[in-house]
Amino acid sequence: MDSRAALAIDTAKLYYIEGLSQSEVAHALGVSRPTVSKLLTLARDSGYVRIEIDDPRTSSSILARRLEEWFGLTSARVIPAVGSGTGRRIKESNSLLLTELGKIGAEVLDELVTDDDLIGVSWGNTLHSIANQLHRKTVTGVHIVQLKGGLSHSARSTNDFDTITKFSEAFYAPAHLLPLPAVFQSAEVKRLVEGEPFITQLTQLARESTIAVFTVGAAKPDSTLLQLGYFSDEDVRQILEHAVGDICSRWITSDGEIAVPEIDERSVGISLADLKQVPTRLLVAGGLDKAEPLRVALEGGMATHLVTDSTVAEHILAGNED
Repeated sequence: MDSRAALAIDTAKLYYIEGLSQSEVAHALGVSRPTVSKLLTLARDSGYVRIEIDDPRTSSSILARRLEEWFGLTSARVIPAVGSGTGRRIKESNSLLLTELGKIGAEVLDELVTDDDLIGVSWGNTLHSIANQLHRKTVTGVHIVQLKGGLSHSARSTNDFDTITKFSEAFYAPAHLLPLPAVFQSAEVKRLVEGEPFITQLTQLARESTIAVFTVGAAKPDSTLLQLGYFSDEDVRQILEHAVGDICSRWITSDGEIAVPEIDERSVGISLADLKQVPTRLLVAGGLDKAEPLRVALEGGMATHLVTDSTVAEHILAGNED
């Protein structure tokens, strides 16, 4: 290596690694500033310096296309992963992720909604985040219908009413609330209640949705659905043993089957078979704990449009492409 090449490497180290300005590098090496510029060019041209830009927008776009191709989606949007950590930082990261999912979910929905759409809406933290970030759109003839029961039997709220209300306000649309819990204590009571004409009309309206907006939940002790007072200890044990998560409060196995049929018979809301018949199905979910139920939903063809984060996208694709 000749002396000029060695000087080019020293110059590059000071500039790219130490972060000195070109003037500071010139002073440190006792050369002129134009010489520093030429030495940096030499370092790049000689291969001593390789510049890589890891643009999360580009990598997310690639992940989105792969998801579309693999699962036959009409559209996928992948947001860059947020930071991780422990304790308070995890909560902050989760909050940021939820906000970003809601933001993009709201944007996608805004693009999808047209006159006379019947929008079926689920509930949960993700749906509430979408609702909070919807912008008003002037459309006519739109209606909003709740896809599943949301009355809580505990102090923990589902935010179902606030979610539906904000969807209604955004699209200047009347809202059709389903004033029932997500799960009854017995299948017989559920059948009796669903036999009421008003409730029958609401559940039929949900099945007629032209757009469904929903998420998936993870089967874990602190999941929202398990904290609403619906389930006995034995119910919870069976759910945690057999289910990977839920889609619209329908607990599913890793193969996409109903995890606990007896509990499913008590569940209030759109069935998975009926959900799959909705023409446009926007699934918004993120966070690594949602990866497995999201994979099951995608493999089952539950979504036409998807919003998720890059960590989950990579996890799902890695498992399916192995």
